[in-house]
Amino acid sequence: MRRSLVVGNWKMNGTLASAKSLVEGILAGIGNIDGDIAVCAPYVQIPAVSELVKETSLALGSQNVADKTSGAYTGEVSAAMLAEFGCKYAIVGHSERRSDYGDTNESVAARFIQAQTQNIVPILCVGETLEQRERNETFGVIDEQLDAVIKAAGIEAFRSAVIAYEPVWAIGTGKTATDDQAQEVHAYIRNYFAKQNQDIAAKLQILYGGSCKPDNAKGLFSMPDIDGGLIGGASLDADSFLKIYHSI
Repeated sequence: MRRSLVVGNWKMNGTLASAKSLVEGILAGIGNIDGDIAVCAPYVQIPAVSELVKETSLALGSQNVADKTSGAYTGEVSAAMLAEFGCKYAIVGHSERRSDYGDTNESVAARFIQAQTQNIVPILCVGETLEQRERNETFGVIDEQLDAVIKAAGIEAFRSAVIAYEPVWAIGTGKTATDDQAQEVHAYIRNYFAKQNQDIAAKLQILYGGSCKPDNAKGLFSMPDIDGGLIGGASLDADSFLKIYHSI
């Protein structure tokens, strides 16, 4: 039986004070649910958040990780640096990184590998743009994104990884894939892995990452192949984020 997982991606939002307040609000309302919950904070907030979540059920993650171990890479943050502050997760390949900052399938694969060298679980984001969906290229795009990581890291690496399906056309647009649209792609992803290793496919957590909110979370999370969500804007409010988490 797969455990559910809800991850907040704060993106480039908040101050140190608001981050502390947000974490305290989340911790106050987690309760006892048989599922996992995490927040991915901006790099500069990670040390403070790390202290707040110690010995709690709220896990910490980063929004990215360098594709190199160390060296002359100004502005990058390595997996070893993140591990020092107790990061359990690292998002890799988010659509905003791919579209705005030039991350390629190959560099995403390198980031995925770097996270795992420090026992950090990569949350690998995959998904199509509106234009690609309208050209019926959704599954081909996802194949390419997954193929690159498997070629570099191997199928066994996905025993310690999470997938987040994010339809790019539903991020920050107010649009959301219907329950059935999301399930169709999640099922495709699970079947993609089942063709290579059925055990990995059965255990792999696959999250939905496209404008998930309290009013649509329950329907999405009820789908058989959707194991939780990678939450953007709605994760910046403790009550909203907790409502999504309690929809599992």
